[in-house]
Amino acid sequence: MIYLPDQIRQLARPQAAWCALLAAVGLTAIGIAAIGTGYPVYAAVQTRWLCISLVVAGACLLPHPRVIAKAVAPMAVVTLLLLLLLILPFMPRSLVPVRNGATCWMNLHFMMFQPSELAKIVFVLAVALYLRYRASHRTLGGLLVPFALMMVPMGLILVEPDLGTAVLFAPALLVMLVAAGARLGHISALVAIALVVAALNVAVIYALPDSMQVLKPHQRQRIVAMISRAEGESRYTDSIGYQQDKAMTLVGSGGLHGYGDERSTTIMRFNRLPHAHNDMIFSVIVNRWGFVGGAATLGLYLLLTVSLVMTAASLKDPFTRLATVGFAGLLFTQAMINIGITLGLLPVTGITLPFVSYGGSSLAATYAMIGLVINFASRRPAIVTRPAFEFDRGRVATS
Repeated sequence: MIYLPDQIRQLARPQAAWCALLAAVGLTAIGIAAIGTGYPVYAAVQTRWLCISLVVAGACLLPHPRVIAKAVAPMAVVTLLLLLLLILPFMPRSLVPVRNGATCWMNLHFMMFQPSELAKIVFVLAVALYLRYRASHRTLGGLLVPFALMMVPMGLILVEPDLGTAVLFAPALLVMLVAAGARLGHISALVAIALVVAALNVAVIYALPDSMQVLKPHQRQRIVAMISRAEGESRYTDSIGYQQDKAMTLVGSGGLHGYGDERSTTIMRFNRLPHAHNDMIFSVIVNRWGFVGGAATLGLYLLLTVSLVMTAASLKDPFTRLATVGFAGLLFTQAMINIGITLGLLPVTGITLPFVSYGGSSLAATYAMIGLVINFASRRPAIVTRPAFEFDRGRVATS
């Protein structure tokens, strides 16, 4: 169902979703300039991916939200199959290569495709579809199904292993549950349990053998390196903590206005920061443009998040509203985790900075989210519809 004339008129109206797109393009422009600091070839490739991603966002404007809702189930099946293929031991390495000990990508020859990027979008849409007419999530037992929806893709991604992407599912689910009216006491209890489990995992890093550990050896070492740095030790600076230590040094040396293009390029060349064009791109931004550049980047993320939240508040359809909230929570969390890693506040998990880091599939996926939100905002609300999850009403419809 595609109604182009009416939708074009709706798209012409000023709306917060357009501010989200402007913020996204601004972040990508900063990212391309930062990637060009030492990686001019990658910057040219990323520029082409920006054009492709804008086309992807445009394609996401076309289908009606009802069509998208009907497509969620088959998309979920395809996504889970793709995630399963990544971890099967007999998959040919020409199709599923091993990078840094992980099988997170599929080699499509014309691009390296990361199914977990698609999984993030499908997960948000699936949870929004499940919650839209329900009230069961307001009981502690009723939270089991949404958490099961989270654990399936999250578990498959952890096996790859890709801890950075896996940790994004929980915050996205929590903000969607809050928006749908789940009781804060229940959510707080679950968060407290998760924090206790995480603390216990950190506490037994030294006590349990590798066979009984949840985290991989290199993931545990990164936590140990961060704790060691916080205690003032430097024994991991030249080993597992090298990347984060270099990133923090580059951020700290940027000053107020940074070193500029030429000098920052020289600094990057001699410091040999690993993954400077993707995972640690924020350190390049601050080194080149200083505190001003870092603050501008954070400001654009704030504009992006506020625009998405304002768009969600204006939507009447429960499916589109919850999906928009989920996208906002996911993108904001990913950005804050990446920046926190760069500043040494969190252990390294291998997570990109959305819209900024180098990478084709991740850039296309984030712009697909923005395209879907603009699509949702441009649709007229249905005249007759079922009662939704409105948590400020005394009576809520159940499915």
